Amino acid sequence: MRVLAMWVFVLLALQGCSVVQTVEPWQKGNLAKPEMTFDDDPLERGYREHIYTSKEASAGGSGLGGGGCGCN
Repeated sequence: MRVLAMWVFVLLALQGCSVVQTVEPWQKGNLAKPEMTFDDDPLERGYREHIYTSKEASAGGSGLGGGGCGCN
């Protein structure tokens, strides 16, 4: 009985995680605001990008795939 109750709880919890809410086109402008980014400190972001480009031996492209070799 206890195992059944645990499985019911797990299934209900997983069902709650499966709700997907779509973003409407007029809401995308709100998500593009600087306040919505994970990088709250521009100075720290600059340091991280500098370290990334130093390790990759290339400049820019921190948001794109591929390495410093020029291949995608």
